[in-house]
Amino acid sequence: MSNFQEQYTKASTQVLAELQTTLGSIDAEQLERLADEIMKADQVFFVGVGRVLLALQCVCKRLAHLGIKTHYVGEITEPAIKENDLLIVGSGSGGSLFPLGIAKKAHATVGCPIVHIGSNPNSEMKDIADFMVRIPVRTKNYLEDEIDSCQPMTSLFEQSVLLVGDILAKMIIEQRQLDMKALWQYHANLE
Repeated sequence: MSNFQEQYTKASTQVLAELQTTLGSIDAEQLERLADEIMKADQVFFVGVGRVLLALQCVCKRLAHLGIKTHYVGEITEPAIKENDLLIVGSGSGGSLFPLGIAKKAHATVGCPIVHIGSNPNSEMKDIADFMVRIPVRTKNYLEDEIDSCQPMTSLFEQSVLLVGDILAKMIIEQRQLDMKALWQYHANLE
């Protein structure tokens, strides 16, 4: 059992170090611009696939807890997206078929602002998104300047998306001077 404890301690230390390095490498100006876009949008839509979508759904829910109207593409009650809304596209590679296709459609038909959260600054998304929040971690592309990871596949990217969302939520709370206790009015109560 002590061997397992040592392995766990080593693994958790490595993962936390990777997250610290990654969060420290994200451009704060890009994050500030993202926060501004979120705050001025009528509604915020998220699109991604797989584990990235799961992380984005967590961010979507957290922003809803702040009283922001949020949706993820594909939810059963998804309303129409309009030009005063914001589309946030999560794709590490920037080339995932579904998020890229949705971004193209929103760009061509709606004209709402689009933000790409990803790692690859030279993907097809660069011609569609208004700007990118780069999380420069390893993707399936294995770009030279990506932060490497001991974790499987793109775990570091997905974890970073979730943490960036929670960090932005905390900063929005502070900026808007929201009462933390009052935020419970937005939390689900059929639990």
